Amino acid sequence: MSYSDTLRTALEAIRSHRLRSMLTMLGILIGIAAVIVTVGLGKGAQAEVRSQIDKLGSNLLIISPGSTTTAGVRGGRGTASTLTTEDAVALSTSDIAPDIALVAPVSTTSASLVAGTTNWTSSVVGTTPDWLTVRARTVSAGRFLTQDDLNQARPVAVLGPTTATELFGAQSAVGQTFTVNNTTVTVIGVLDSVGSSSSSTDEDDQALIPQTTYASRIATGTNRDSVSTLYVEAVSQNSLSAAYQEAQAALATAHGVTVANADFTISSQQSLVATATATDRTLTVLLGGVAGISLLVGGLGVMNIMLVSVSERVREIGLRKALGATPSAVRRQFIVEAGVLGLGGGLLGLLLGIGCSVGLPHFINQPVQISPSAAVLAVVVALIIGLFAGVYPAARAARLSPIDALRSE
Repeated sequence: MSYSDTLRTALEAIRSHRLRSMLTMLGILIGIAAVIVTVGLGKGAQAEVRSQIDKLGSNLLIISPGSTTTAGVRGGRGTASTLTTEDAVALSTSDIAPDIALVAPVSTTSASLVAGTTNWTSSVVGTTPDWLTVRARTVSAGRFLTQDDLNQARPVAVLGPTTATELFGAQSAVGQTFTVNNTTVTVIGVLDSVGSSSSSTDEDDQALIPQTTYASRIATGTNRDSVSTLYVEAVSQNSLSAAYQEAQAALATAHGVTVANADFTISSQQSLVATATATDRTLTVLLGGVAGISLLVGGLGVMNIMLVSVSERVREIGLRKALGATPSAVRRQFIVEAGVLGLGGGLLGLLLGIGCSVGLPHFINQPVQISPSAAVLAVVVALIIGLFAGVYPAARAARLSPIDALRSE
């Protein structure tokens, strides 16, 4: 029997038991679809994390007051808000930190903004003109803060698009005024939209004012020069590590502490990406393992059905062997049938997985990235599982004696 005859016979056997064949493929189908969707969710989550972190700016270091503990390593013992505008000036000095290009100090508070009869609670951010470059943002209308605004402590603001819309509706926000902390502020610009940088922060909902204006009119603490964050941009991506070391040494010296006992924490984009994606990767592997188990269950289903098929077709097998079919030809026939069931389930699972990956983001607000390599690998694995599942039933069929097979009822 030629291979084409074997394939045609296998297809006819599967077609004659359509319902049973579909139920056999169901386990593999679900497993393949689960693998594709699971890997897609993991890759989508990792891409979303990278996208959100990239919104912070390029070649970026984020310096925060106090300390954090990461992977069991304590970064310092400080608890107070220890960063100041003087730290920003020191890091901006080329003699102290030659690999640092720009520094943008940021002080943030939540405040109520009032424009006419409209009241909107937003983040009020005191910063410097370098913020726009360091955070890789652009202005869609008007202009950004200038050094003259900073020097004169002018009551001006640049709004995020969400804030501008909430305060002034569809009309242009540039030139409009609003009140915050009993101070009338004039809008001089509106930022382009970038969306949320995390689940709890909307980068489009904020009002940026000069750091000096913030210190004199908005800040309520005793130390009006303190800042909540320092955004530091390295000269280049290659100099990010050097900028990290320079910032760490300069701040430790300025604060009179050692690096081991630092009262500040420095985070880089690489560390943020690595930390944020580690959990997503672990979850993807875990869910992928569960999907793999369903594939194995599907393979057992194929083996079970093929064993049933051998039992039902004993007389057919005996007749074929009596007419000259060799054990290898009989074995090949049942292996091909099992392989076709596995491949069919894999292809149907591929279609279902792609369909779910396309439709799922509309319901869960989570991106799903289809991985071509994972899709191809899943189908290949389905075929292999089908072939292996058919080995034992095929061997059992090949061992049948023609005389005993023909005598069976």
